[in-house]
Amino acid sequence: MHDGPEIMDDMNARSREVFRCVVESYLETGTPVGSRTLTRAMTEKVSAATIRNVMQDLEFMGLLGSPHVSAGRIPTELGLRMFVDGLLEVSDLTTDDRQKIDATVGVEGDISQMMDRVGSALSGITAGASLVLTPKHEAPIKHIEFVTLGPDRALVVLVFADGHVENRVFTPPAGQTPSSLREAANFLNALAEGRTISQLQGIVAQEIKSRRQELDTLAHALVESGAALWENEGLPYERLIVRGRSNLLDQDTEAADLERIKTLFDDLERKRDIAEFLDLADQGEGVRIFIGSENKLFSLSGSSLVVSPYMNADRKVIGAVGVIGPTRLNYGRIVPVVDYTAQLIGKMIADRG
Repeated sequence: MHDGPEIMDDMNARSREVFRCVVESYLETGTPVGSRTLTRAMTEKVSAATIRNVMQDLEFMGLLGSPHVSAGRIPTELGLRMFVDGLLEVSDLTTDDRQKIDATVGVEGDISQMMDRVGSALSGITAGASLVLTPKHEAPIKHIEFVTLGPDRALVVLVFADGHVENRVFTPPAGQTPSSLREAANFLNALAEGRTISQLQGIVAQEIKSRRQELDTLAHALVESGAALWENEGLPYERLIVRGRSNLLDQDTEAADLERIKTLFDDLERKRDIAEFLDLADQGEGVRIFIGSENKLFSLSGSSLVVSPYMNADRKVIGAVGVIGPTRLNYGRIVPVVDYTAQLIGKMIADRG
């Protein structure tokens, strides 16, 4: 199979013109294009038979296809890719489109409200679905909740003190249950009020450290006497193995120590699980999708996505905006709209600091 640039190099001027006419006509009308239509659209006068031969060549190259028994052709996904990469003429942003996008950022409100307005504006302008990946919110947390979505997917719902709500999807550690997720949330909510996620991570790490030191102090005498030993010491899956346990239980003090060690150990394991939850939730995907069209958008074939990342003041990519729609999108108009929107959001976020 050819790759893109080679295919374009193999095409002569006539093939390119036929190809361009088929794609542009399809993007405009959504219907297959026949050779008769093309004879009228071509700049040079050629016969329908000649055009049919060229279309057959383009079909052989994988750029055009024939739906059902139609005599006309439509571009394949490869053909659209070639067109967008090599032949697309991007129009300038219209004043009307620019004003609609500018209006989304000229209003008071937080970043998430601005993103909602951007999503609505993009849907309205392009008659597609807008995709808005928002930057993560780093504000004090009011409440945390974990929700199981499936065997290997969970959702963390973060409610921030400023009213912002964010959902992030993450993959929990293996073997976790809905009840262990609830327990983690209860523990974190007891500490969360007024703290950011990174502050919470610091507190949980401190808890783990102090539990580990307590354990060490208690177990020290047992380890010294050879009655117990650490396995995988210091690792998340460490264990304290007690030898000849019955001998140790003769004295009440040692029995009490062992019980205390066991309790501390269970506590340490839970805290380590919670720390892992919190880290995974912090890395989770904060994706929000705004649907602005009734197309069956998310069956992968038959859909296109025009997307552009946006950056903060340090030129770090912190999110993205885009448009999803049928492959028949008006690419020439949508590309500058998405590009302009991404630049504008980046500027606004940088200005707000």
